[in-house]
Amino acid sequence: MKGIILAGGRATRLRPLTKITSKQLLPVYDKPMIYYPIETLTTAGIKDILIIVAPEYAGQFLNLLGTGSEFGAKFTYEIQEEPRGLPDAFILGEQFIGNDAVTLILGDNIFDHNFSESIQNFQKGGSVFAKEVPDPERYGVIDFDEKNNVMSIVEKPENPKSNFAMVGIYILDNRATAFAKNISPSERGELEIPDVINQYKDCGELKVKVIDGSWHDAGTFDSLLEANNYWAQKNKKIK
Repeated sequence: MKGIILAGGRATRLRPLTKITSKQLLPVYDKPMIYYPIETLTTAGIKDILIIVAPEYAGQFLNLLGTGSEFGAKFTYEIQEEPRGLPDAFILGEQFIGNDAVTLILGDNIFDHNFSESIQNFQKGGSVFAKEVPDPERYGVIDFDEKNNVMSIVEKPENPKSNFAMVGIYILDNRATAFAKNISPSERGELEIPDVINQYKDCGELKVKVIDGSWHDAGTFDSLLEANNYWAQKNKKIK
């Protein structure tokens, strides 16, 4: 199992915070945001990690993270020239993934949940994760049955079929690259992750698990503040 952290993009919603640095390098309480997805992967036993970054911030990531030895891991870096959507990570990472399965995590998704069992027990197909939210129309909405078989995934629907959002971590076998190459950009000009995930669903090889821990998609001022407050309180309780 290999890991990919997608940390590209321009993060225009967070300007002026992101005028001179990457969103994923902003602080979340006592460490840079990207430390959280790194720790999510390494805690689950993934030590070979590709970090995809925007060209103008590549040097900042390299200076901060280096080879990965500080985290007990090996880091490889890849440049994403333009934000082309989540599935672009599988295309850019084709050589890195090779014949292995891969866990993709978004660089601005911060979890207080242990994915070790799901990652270490993964065999084939695809596994995605869901969290109940009050505003599902902001996310990719996932509808599933009592056996955790996925019925549908729709990106930002006007009339959501469920209150469960698909969170930003995906465990997929090495068909992810071929599936990503099969799809075309949406109306907003990007490749959409549901178009990749639905190909696993069509093969009858997609499962969803509901996470019980916290999840912050720290791409807005409010969610970034919520993440900071959550981890500040958690660290105070631990101390």
